[in-house]
Amino acid sequence: MRQVEGYPLCLGNVSDVRNPQSLLTAGIGAVVDLAANESPEPLPRELVHCRFPLIDGAENPAWLLRNAVHTVAALLRADVQTLVYCGAGMSRTPAIAAAALIVAAGCSPAEALACVAGERASDVSPALWDDVQSALA
Repeated sequence: MRQVEGYPLCLGNVSDVRNPQSLLTAGIGAVVDLAANESPEPLPRELVHCRFPLIDGAENPAWLLRNAVHTVAALLRADVQTLVYCGAGMSRTPAIAAAALIVAAGCSPAEALACVAGERASDVSPALWDDVQSALA
């Protein structure tokens, strides 16, 4: 799990939610699950849990992409420490987190992607990123 500097936003993968106590210890208030290919993890009642089962690549419904992005953006605006995760945390996670920064903070797409990528490797699917941007247009 990695904190995005300057925002109440953490990026992760499915292994990060397998120890719910660590989420509570880290101050996470909401978890946004983007992993269509993973079974939902049981989480404690104290955590808000939103699930948007996305696939990595094209063919996600625009309404689902929009709702995932706007949910994360609303949590950021409300200053809720939020974990966004998918299977590996390399494509769907940074794509939806970056789009949420575009909506919530007014970042440009390039700035938002750079912000969420930070010093770590990411591999955002170009087809997914195009669909996310189209869904928000």
